[in-house]
Amino acid sequence: MAKPLQDILILGGGTAGWLTAGILAARHQAKIQANQLSITLCESPNIPTIGVGEGTWPTMPKTLQSLGISEAEFVSECDASFKLGSKFNGWDRADSEDYYYHPFEDIHASKEGLTAEYWLYLQSKGQVTDKYSAMYCFSDLLANAGLGPKTPENQAYQSVVNYGYHLDAGKFSKFLTRHCTDKLGVKHVLADITRVNLTPTGEIDSVLTSKNESLTADLFIDCTGFKALLLGEALNIPFISVKDCLFADTAIATQVQYVDAQASISSVTQSTAQRAGWIWDIALPTRRGVGHVFSSKYTDVNTATEDLYHYIEASGSSTKDLKLKEIKFNPGHRQKFWHKNCVAVGLSAGFLEPLEASALILVELSAQMIADQLPPTKTCMEISEQRFNKKFRHHWQNAINFLKLHYVLSQRDTPFWHDNRTVESIPESLLQMLELFKHKVPNAHDFEVVGELFSATNYQFVLYGNQFNTQVAFGLSTAEIDYMARHVTENQHKMRQFLKQMPTNRQLLAKMVSQA
Repeated sequence: MAKPLQDILILGGGTAGWLTAGILAARHQAKIQANQLSITLCESPNIPTIGVGEGTWPTMPKTLQSLGISEAEFVSECDASFKLGSKFNGWDRADSEDYYYHPFEDIHASKEGLTAEYWLYLQSKGQVTDKYSAMYCFSDLLANAGLGPKTPENQAYQSVVNYGYHLDAGKFSKFLTRHCTDKLGVKHVLADITRVNLTPTGEIDSVLTSKNESLTADLFIDCTGFKALLLGEALNIPFISVKDCLFADTAIATQVQYVDAQASISSVTQSTAQRAGWIWDIALPTRRGVGHVFSSKYTDVNTATEDLYHYIEASGSSTKDLKLKEIKFNPGHRQKFWHKNCVAVGLSAGFLEPLEASALILVELSAQMIADQLPPTKTCMEISEQRFNKKFRHHWQNAINFLKLHYVLSQRDTPFWHDNRTVESIPESLLQMLELFKHKVPNAHDFEVVGELFSATNYQFVLYGNQFNTQVAFGLSTAEIDYMARHVTENQHKMRQFLKQMPTNRQLLAKMVSQA
């Protein structure tokens, strides 16, 4: 009889390591309690968390709930706030004060794609009075008014609209550490890894720690960050750079204090275009996390820092005594993510850039698939490897295409933005989609995988937020036009009624903290 998989060793902590540990432990809690499965996380006591502020996707509330985490406690301990989506400022043109939202809401109608077709129909008639997302989404109203996603009556993890979080990455990692070790039975080892030992067949046999302790496992999960100690250094899985497509390779990050301690907390990630990149602005209850992502090919650190300071000062905050953290990265991913008895999650698998919080959602999806497809025996490892690699090759390419889309649609005219529109820098699969979307709106049939990382709805928000011109080949029927007119009128009436019940982001968070 084949030996069951009993021991999992996660190397590396941070958000990726501890979130993976928590998802695995929660999913297989019965096995852990029956001593049929052991999960150990080993991390260095000397390596700090890279994150300086994180935005999540709306999958995170469900993930935290599945881990048995109190939402009020999480908000209190992690300096978290609510995120309804992203707001893109000035991505169209440098001289434009225009913006668009990419909200977390789903849009529903009687026929898929009908909402986009109706908006395009109104646009062709010169009758569009709202941005695409504003016509259909409550999130736009809430974001503009600084309101949260819940009414006072909503219970934990319940809401009126989809939401994610903004959070302090360092505090989140420590919070997950306590929860996983105290509540979920994850074992914790603090030590550096000094050697990785392989079997004659090329699997990982064990790792040796700085305490001269040998750690063995049936499955090793590499969460060692950019270093990729297991998958990269020990197993020599090549890294595929996509720098010729996604140009950003440096970030300068800082923490900005509020001028007024009771200032409104923005419920969207602010993404503001710059000469050679963009600036993120994440609002937490006690501070803002602000950073400039740029390409070192098109600007230098000093100029990028000046642009960052100018942005912060223009927002009314001081740049005196700011502490800056410079992070260099090579956008790309490993050729494969699971090899023999090792799978990489987080930065060790790859990193593209901070846009659209793609890094954290890829951690969630990776950990959930490992948990759901955990090989029952070592003889099934190869099957799990093949299935995981097939799905995540697609996920990573989907992420590359979607992030590149933001740059391709811009009409900004500096060399950075101009070069982003050159055909040679655009993946062939994205070029094909853009050609198709000139004649039809995106729908589910344009995407290959169930549970797509970025779906047709996401593409619609970005395309039509940027005024992309789709010449729909087939017109709407009179019945469809009448249906959508009623749908929009009724929906906007409901939104205005709900708006009266919604507290501000700060009021909602204060109430939750008081209940923690």
